[in-house]
Amino acid sequence: MYISNVFIFAVLVSLENMGFIANMVSLVLYFMYVMFFNYPNSANTVTNFMGSTFLLSLIGGFISDTFISRFTTSIIFGFIEVLGLALVTIQAYSKDLQPAYCGKPTCIDGSKAVMFYFSLGLLALGAGGVKGALPALGGDQFDHKDPKEAKALARYFNWLLLSTTLGACVGVTGIVYLTTEKHKWYWGFFISTVATFIGFTVLALGKPFYRLREPKMADSPIIRITQVIVVAINNSKLALPDSPDELYEISKTENDFREEIISHTNQFRFLDKAAIVPKDSKTTLWTVCTVTQVEEVKILTRMLPILFSTVIMNTCLAQLQTFSVMQGNFMDRKLGNFNVPAASIPIIPLVFMSILVPIYEFFFVPFARKITKHPSGITQLQRVGVGLVLSAISMAIAGIVEVKRRDQAHRDIMKPISLFWLSFQYGIFGIADMFTLVGLLEFFYREAPIGMRSLSTSFTWLTLSFGYFLSTVFVNIINAITKRTSSSKQGWIHGLDLNSSHLNLFYWFLAILSCLNFLNYLYWASWYKYKTEEPDHSEPKAIDMTTEQLPVEEVPDPTEAKGEDLSIKPLVAEEEPEHTEATAKDSSTGPLLVEEGSTVDGGVTEVHEGPSSVQTEDSKQQPTS
Repeated sequence: MYISNVFIFAVLVSLENMGFIANMVSLVLYFMYVMFFNYPNSANTVTNFMGSTFLLSLIGGFISDTFISRFTTSIIFGFIEVLGLALVTIQAYSKDLQPAYCGKPTCIDGSKAVMFYFSLGLLALGAGGVKGALPALGGDQFDHKDPKEAKALARYFNWLLLSTTLGACVGVTGIVYLTTEKHKWYWGFFISTVATFIGFTVLALGKPFYRLREPKMADSPIIRITQVIVVAINNSKLALPDSPDELYEISKTENDFREEIISHTNQFRFLDKAAIVPKDSKTTLWTVCTVTQVEEVKILTRMLPILFSTVIMNTCLAQLQTFSVMQGNFMDRKLGNFNVPAASIPIIPLVFMSILVPIYEFFFVPFARKITKHPSGITQLQRVGVGLVLSAISMAIAGIVEVKRRDQAHRDIMKPISLFWLSFQYGIFGIADMFTLVGLLEFFYREAPIGMRSLSTSFTWLTLSFGYFLSTVFVNIINAITKRTSSSKQGWIHGLDLNSSHLNLFYWFLAILSCLNFLNYLYWASWYKYKTEEPDHSEPKAIDMTTEQLPVEEVPDPTEAKGEDLSIKPLVAEEEPEHTEATAKDSSTGPLLVEEGSTVDGGVTEVHEGPSSVQTEDSKQQPTS
């Protein structure tokens, strides 16, 4: 069933992304030649728009994890996206809604500015909301407890990238050619609007085939995170118990509505105080949290350094969608008798990605899987690391190409170098994006708690958002500093003449920063502990069973895991019945058990301290008060 669902997602992503990518690479020219922004303001407007789009993905992720299903969230925000595109199309069509050239950095004002920014705001909100819900909706179509479908999840993210790439190929060729060469901007936006509408219509028609997960307000990620922080602070003066088994947790049967119980980890021990059972007060939602709830917050906390370590790469990506497109306008764009649009140069990395994704999926992953025994061939963080290295190389090459372009322009402006010199930086960065984007999507989805997967997947787009905003900050700060220090009193990037700017220095600045950032990433990636798929292979993993340990060879193979925690849970006897008798004898330090079916004030299950860590189906020891 999931294969047909992924096909429907592929249709939607291809059509929706066709217009999104086309607009992303051509908006910088639209802002320059139709809305009359200068170079820095045009680039900053694009990066601010893209940053807002990806930042707003958090709203889509939060809503789909808390209030309505991911399917409904995608449809609602899809309608908003179509509406925003329609308004952009109307303004691009009507000359009365466009500003006249004024020679200033920005010429748009009044009611025209209101419509301009309002339509871009709607487009950013709609596209961002969809990105926050749709990837997680696709991932939900796979049963993580089924070994075959669990392996297929990694394949899903690769095909998601491929469908996105194929849609982008159409966008940066056909749509971009209409807008930039034929100057039919409204036709480009109109085609994007129709394609996006068709995509969401296809998504809606496929509803009967989807596996839909309806969220509950009680499972709101924000509420659960807040509860852990508040309770941990309230219990800050309490001492942690000697054994994690003494922390509060409910049985797996009572936890079925949450689909998982997460094992305790030793990182961020302060948060464990939220799971200390209060002795002198009733057990309520705001006086004690489960170990699983605490571990959810730990997982999100561990993800944050990974998130921030990929921001610089996305700052580099912003340059390929702004300044590199501007470079193309000063280069020889002829291919035979055909004049190639500068904004179409991203077709080169897209073609690379279209070829490399199937090769990666069908050849590299099976080969690497035999060596590493990892379901995805290499880990998600290793994949991200490859992308970070390639992005630094791309920026270094971009600076070299810019020097060559500018020097030739100074020698003979009528004989510029070929546009295809840009293919080096675009091609290398395209490969980097193939590794990093899919690696981050799969990482944030796999590692996230089940009830927080939309919000966690949005972290991928959050890194893009920060990267675009940081690009704006860098441009402004570097221009401000270099204006004061240079003899010409001009910043590295200024005015409308790129030949008098020093864009190559800006590229090299990003290359050096990327190298430093990679060292930072290596530290955090080695520090990170995977939730389930990455056991420590440095030594045999002993599994604590109160009185005895399982042999190492009995530890389940992580490549055959069904998406569940591999650690043995002493509360569930049926998982290890052969050890029941041995473990039941030890009654000295049992964990806190929950009497099934009993509740107290606040709707939280009542806690009793049990004498045994294991109960069998045939004879359950009654917990004592």
